[in-house]
Amino acid sequence: MTIKNVTVAGSGVLGSQIAFQSAFKGFNVTVYDINEDAINKAKERIKGLRHSYKQDIAATDEDFEKGLANISYSWDLAKAVSNADLVIEAIPERPDIKKDFYQKLAKLAPKDAIFTSNSSTLIPSMFMEDTGRPAQFLNMHFANQVWLNNTAEIMGSPKTDPNIYKEIVQFARNIGMIPIQLKKEQPGYILNSMLIPLLNAAQYLWADGVADPQMIDKTWVAATGAPFGPFSIIDIIGVRTDYNITLEEAKSDPKLEPAVKKLKEMLDEGKLGKESGEGFYKYPNPAYKQKDFLKI
Repeated sequence: MTIKNVTVAGSGVLGSQIAFQSAFKGFNVTVYDINEDAINKAKERIKGLRHSYKQDIAATDEDFEKGLANISYSWDLAKAVSNADLVIEAIPERPDIKKDFYQKLAKLAPKDAIFTSNSSTLIPSMFMEDTGRPAQFLNMHFANQVWLNNTAEIMGSPKTDPNIYKEIVQFARNIGMIPIQLKKEQPGYILNSMLIPLLNAAQYLWADGVADPQMIDKTWVAATGAPFGPFSIIDIIGVRTDYNITLEEAKSDPKLEPAVKKLKEMLDEGKLGKESGEGFYKYPNPAYKQKDFLKI
């Protein structure tokens, strides 16, 4: 395996997690984002993972510090990818933004560098020509809280080199993930092909005034035994990410348009979910974690 230097482009909730997990497992990682403010937020977001790593997987402070020492930061894309063997794109879930990013990246990254996208719903053939290296491009999608929910769904395009695909499967294993190997392109992969219809159904009910988010979550948790309801999940993945996905979904499903409007109102109010301290719930002690959550 030739991957040693990894650049993670996009330092939001999941981008930051991917970056630290890769560094925690010994890779040299550069975090790229668009400006100094975004980079400063990324540093704080990554440092904020310490408690979860200690509590959830018994990492020591020494382990965590070693991971931090493997990370550098840059808002200069050319510098960030100058030595990259692998670039993991984790930027907003909007095709126009991704296309523009890949066209810029193609001119700056080493010719042998592999590009992967953490896109939640978009397939690699949508962007493979923009990368300038379709044989070296594929998707690798992570679930939130990567240190616990350690799956990496790997999906190539019809032009992805099978050897590159195998290399990314091995990389996923090397950073502690279970590589979920898809045999063909599928919008939403396996996980989101099942999850997004659930979130959409919940958002229909909320936006149409059938029930409030907590009642919808209580119904799902009580009836299925699941640990989280759909709106708890949205808070965890981030309202911004959910908004971008729902905005795209609404293009083919107009019934989602009221939910898009309500999500935009939340974003305008700074309610980004768990990362901002408030979304559908308030943090750090959300109602869904309380023992009496299911009492009505």
